[in-house]
Amino acid sequence: MSLSDRLLAAWYAGHPALALLRPLESLYRALVKRKRDRFLAGGGEIYRAAVPVVVVGNITVGGTGKTPLILWLIEHCRRRGLRVGVVSRGYGAKPPQLPWRVQPEQSPGVAGDEPLLIVQRSGVPLMIDPDRGRAVAALLAAQPLDLILSDDGLQHYRLARDLELVLIDAARGLGNGRCLPAGPLREPVERLSSVDALLYNGASSDPQGGYAFGLRPRVLVNLRSGEQRPLTHFPPQQRLHAVAGIGNPQRFFNTLETLHWRPIPHAFADHAQYGAELLKFSPALPVVMTEKDAVKCRAFAADDWWYLVVDAEPSAAFIAWFDAQLTALLPLAR
Repeated sequence: MSLSDRLLAAWYAGHPALALLRPLESLYRALVKRKRDRFLAGGGEIYRAAVPVVVVGNITVGGTGKTPLILWLIEHCRRRGLRVGVVSRGYGAKPPQLPWRVQPEQSPGVAGDEPLLIVQRSGVPLMIDPDRGRAVAALLAAQPLDLILSDDGLQHYRLARDLELVLIDAARGLGNGRCLPAGPLREPVERLSSVDALLYNGASSDPQGGYAFGLRPRVLVNLRSGEQRPLTHFPPQQRLHAVAGIGNPQRFFNTLETLHWRPIPHAFADHAQYGAELLKFSPALPVVMTEKDAVKCRAFAADDWWYLVVDAEPSAAFIAWFDAQLTALLPLAR
């Protein structure tokens, strides 16, 4: 287990040694507060787009299901007749220049794994740049759009926003409730009182003050051929190698178990880089990975490598709430 993995486990399970990091946490909290206070006071260079901006983010380190929810939001807004664009930091991407328009044929090394996944799945116009305001400006200059979704960026205060949606893992919650480096929080818990909506990934029903959403497995896709197979492709109790390089790999392994398969888990760091030798497992069994990992493995995939497509399913109450927000922000939206 790597140092980052051990720290993550300590944040969520609790460990007395974390008390040694409290002085650094106090410094971090002071810096975060100063940054947000400056934003609220209108200080610094804050970019406000000519169209509404919806930020989809979290206050915790680790995966909360942002990418599936972004994909759901794209399709939902399109069904209402809206022209949607997405901006992203592009973590791990190394494009020739910034801002950079992601295209489906680009490599994950250039575009970043999550932006490339979003574009390949949805075809949405997507711009990457750590300066998200600059990304939004470039996207709007490239084509007319009605709405911008910011993939993460809750703490990127140089970008003005009209709605903030915050995702929380319902099983792990907020860990020990402390800020970095003594805990998993990017901002203090109090920050949640100022956002527009809280969505709990994995909640069975809408919790008080928030909304539930789940991730539903839909289909298996072969990495080499692109062939789609139903979830009955593997029989119950099928043993397979499960690969997950995401913020919370255990959630993926649990999903495979709910499909009545017997996964042998292979957890990697979020945004891990892969090679054929790294994924050479024994015994020889089918390999099933996340869609995010698949975009980095197609070039060297074996015949029996698959990825699992999952779709976000927000609660009916969230959908009604979000539609009301769209109507208020864009009165002409159908």
